[in-house]
This record gives sequence, structure tokens and C-alpha cells, in this order.
Amino acid sequence: MGEVILLASGKGGVGKTTFTANLGATLALRGARVVLMDLNMGLRNLDIYLGLENEVLFDVEDVISGVCNVRKALIRDHRFPELHLLSGAQYKEVAGITPAHIKVLFNKLKENFDIILVDGPVGVGDNLKMSASGVDRAIVVVTPDYSALRNGDMVDRKLQDMGIDSRCYVVNMVKPELFGRNVVPDLGEMADIFRTSMAGIVQYDENVNIANNQGYPVVCKRDTYIARNFDMIGKRLFG
Repeated sequence: MGEVILLASGKGGVGKTTFTANLGATLALRGARVVLMDLNMGLRNLDIYLGLENEVLFDVEDVISGVCNVRKALIRDHRFPELHLLSGAQYKEVAGITPAHIKVLFNKLKENFDIILVDGPVGVGDNLKMSASGVDRAIVVVTPDYSALRNGDMVDRKLQDMGIDSRCYVVNMVKPELFGRNVVPDLGEMADIFRTSMAGIVQYDENVNIANNQGYPVVCKRDTYIARNFDMIGKRLFG
């Protein structure tokens, strides 16, 4: 059986979806069977960041409503050994989707895949509760600024209240040269804020936005510091 990991954030703009795509690509390159599942309902972007937007025929809502089975909704990214996308609903009414529906879908995916990375919604509303139903672990994505850290901590506390004990956080878009200059919170301050451990950092790289717009994970370029950042996080989280 596989495991489901929720990617969450307290505010937009921290790079959660980008992180999800690149972590999934990194794990697939290591031989894991990976599904990237977009539960950012109505605001999906994983398909764009993977360059698969023109291949989406069915989505999560279609699977849950019985329009198709999960196999038909999965899109294979052939650049990687075993990376698949289950796209989120867009321009659809999804009010009928419940946590029970999501949990059943998670369990179905766990039968055939090693890792399901869920790009969850921003914030602490009802959509977070739905997305977190039945997950095995959670990763909170933050950036080194106080608003992202405060909101990320709120999400982490909410996930703890939901009974998710296995949690960590990652710090995205880090500019190491700013640490120690009293212009951004340092890693020690971040550790004081969170109740959980840090899984790693991802350095800022202007090539990330270029890669997103061109539809490929930036870790496709292997001999780069950002690819090494994701390799280290992947090893720390999954061995």
C-alpha cells in the first residue's frame, strides 16, 4: 500500500504547487510510482506546470461522480518513469464532494501507487478538511517571511487538530545571503514558530517561473542546486 501526503500552505504565493510538481518529479526519477493529485478545486495549476493542460479529459470530480474510473482520469507524464497526474476540477460545481469521497479515492490510489502527493487548498477552511481526510502525512510549505510563517503555523495547528500527527514544513524561495542580516527570519526563528520539524529548504531560482510557464519541472535539469535541494528533501522524507 502506498501513502498519501498532503501539501498545504497558509497563504498563496509560497510556491506550494511548484513544490508539489518538483517533489513528485524527483521521487519518480528515483523509481517511485507517483500520483500528483490536484485538490485545489477551481484553481488547478498542476496541469499547466507539467505541460499537460491539453491532455486533461477527466478530473477528480468526474471520478467521484462516476463519469469515469480513476484509471481513465490519470494522465501519464512520459518524461518520467512513473509520474501521473489526477487533475482537479475547473469551472465545475464541486459542492457535493465530501471528505468520505476523497478518502475512498485516496485508498483506491494507494492500491497501485507508492506515493500520492496532494496539492491541497490554501488556508484553513472546509476545503482543507476535505483534502486532509485520510492522508498519512502533511507538509506545510512556507517562505521566509513572517506572514507566510504565521499562516503556515495556523495550518499546521489545524492539521494537528485533525489528527494528522506526521507533519513537517519546508521553506521555499530561500535566499541564503539574506540570513544573518536581520531582513528575513532565520531558520532558528522558524524552528521556534513551528511545532514540527523542517524537512528542508529550496533556494530561490528565477528559472522556476520559466520552467512553470514552459510546462516542465525545473528538476528536469539535474545538475543544479535546486535539483539537489529536492533530492535532499526526497531522501529525508522517503529514505
